[in-house]
Amino acid sequence: MRYPLWLLLVLALGNGLMSACQSNGNNHNPNNKANQDAKFEAFKARFIDALWAENPEWAAGVGYYRYADRVSLPDEATRQRGLVFAQQYLDSLAAFDGTLSVPNQTDRLMMRNQLEANIWYTNEFRSYEWDPSNYNVANTLNTLLEADYAPLPERLAHINQRLTQTTAYYAAAKANLRQPTQEHTELGILQNEGALSVFDMLTDSIKKAPLAADLRQGYMSRVDSSRAAVKNYIAHLQKILADGKKQGADKAFRSFRIGKDLFSRKFAYDIVSDYSAEQMFNKALEHKRDLHEKMKKISHEIWAKHMGKMPKPDDDLEMIKLLIDKISEKHVQPNNFVAAIRQQIPELSRFITEHQLIYIDPTKPLEVRETPLFMRGVAGASISSPGPYDKNAPTFYNVTPLDGYTPQKAESYLREYNHYILQILNIHEAILGHYTQLVYSNNSPSLIKAILGNGAMIEGWAVYGERMMLEQGYGNNEPEMWLMYYKWNLRSTCNTILDYGIHVLNYSEKQVNDLLVREAFQQSAEAGEKWRRATLSQVQLCSYFSGFREIYDLRESLRQQQGEAFNLKAFHEQFLSYGSAPVKYIKQLMKETP
Repeated sequence: MRYPLWLLLVLALGNGLMSACQSNGNNHNPNNKANQDAKFEAFKARFIDALWAENPEWAAGVGYYRYADRVSLPDEATRQRGLVFAQQYLDSLAAFDGTLSVPNQTDRLMMRNQLEANIWYTNEFRSYEWDPSNYNVANTLNTLLEADYAPLPERLAHINQRLTQTTAYYAAAKANLRQPTQEHTELGILQNEGALSVFDMLTDSIKKAPLAADLRQGYMSRVDSSRAAVKNYIAHLQKILADGKKQGADKAFRSFRIGKDLFSRKFAYDIVSDYSAEQMFNKALEHKRDLHEKMKKISHEIWAKHMGKMPKPDDDLEMIKLLIDKISEKHVQPNNFVAAIRQQIPELSRFITEHQLIYIDPTKPLEVRETPLFMRGVAGASISSPGPYDKNAPTFYNVTPLDGYTPQKAESYLREYNHYILQILNIHEAILGHYTQLVYSNNSPSLIKAILGNGAMIEGWAVYGERMMLEQGYGNNEPEMWLMYYKWNLRSTCNTILDYGIHVLNYSEKQVNDLLVREAFQQSAEAGEKWRRATLSQVQLCSYFSGFREIYDLRESLRQQQGEAFNLKAFHEQFLSYGSAPVKYIKQLMKETP
């Protein structure tokens, strides 16, 4: 996940743009593509400028710090301005017809999808009412502390100005909440408790900075009042949680399940696929059956190597599980988990270079770090990438250490991320997965394709990269590596199945556990974490398989068409050159640019 979803949804009207947008395109010549493209480029520039002025948190997330001292309050006035903004720009987009160049037609489609989604999220999805974890000031504060866009005193001045709005920010958050879900309330408490650590870091920075005594005292006072506002919000959520449990969870809390209608619409806006949510669910079921057949074949071949004379169970899934359990005993020690990941990154880089799979810019730093406290609670590993305005800033590979795990939980977790799968995880998150793709995205000629990134393309590329690396010989074609890859690929495949199953088909926790433990061969701890994640998100878990399926199918289609002329490195670099556009749009772009 690149950016918090709410940052993508809160769009607001920029000052003085209404007349400019209404007049855009009124005198265009529909037969003059160059003229239309020139007008559209100017229109995009105005749109982006307005977007950053009214969405300073999102702007900072992509490395644009002009409005770093501003806060976008999550209140009704902001939402109403966002609706006006969305409809205004939708009307303006209609002035541009099919005479645009194909790249600009794609940008137009991405902008339209984003604006239509904004209206739908505000009017119908309304997560601002039931998801308390939407509200957290820590992410932007941490970004401004870490980003080297200005000297520390200047950054602290921006942060101090933002802190003047912390109390109002959380007051708006509390006013928004209407029967939240229990699960999102608990997450809101956890992540805002983690946010308090950012104020500790901020305090240290204020003490170290060359500031006048009165200025330092004023900054510290703002930190204290902001910390109090966060604690007040945590207490508010804790009261909601306690009162709800007394009343009865079924009555007090909204269900985390969003149902078929909302899920289908969210899938259409977020995934932007040629397929519906139900069609992709069925494709995932079919792919799961195919993976089971491949795993069964490998298991028969290497059973004796690992299991000796132990009889094979009659149940194929049980046979596969026993073999995987045995192979999974090979893993790092809990206290070496983060270090092992850090050590593997250079090995992946060397393989990519030696096999000429894609160019990786050595000047773009990648740093493995422990996941900051305010980001924990959803995923054990993730990427925090700089945006297109700050291309040279480091990308952080966030890895949650196992310090707080019991020995039993740590063992279960490490069996899941065993010697083989840990390497596949690093391919997915770092090289050549998210890190590589997002570096390319930042260099896209189209800023729209970078800032309105499609989650299914981003996650799908990472899943595609896992398969492609093994196809090119990573892991020396060891059957154990392929068996574990298929197990890992079952993970992304079953993500779609359980996501749709939970929110649309009302899968129970037991059904999900059976799916993941028996059919996807995951450890019980991992299955439990996935259930939790699916209760906290919707559709996002579909993005992995959906994107992978469409990217892989596109590659194979082009390979068949081009025959011996097909070049894998050229395919990868051309595919990634289009930023983070949806795969369905990239297909068209690659047809237009041989």
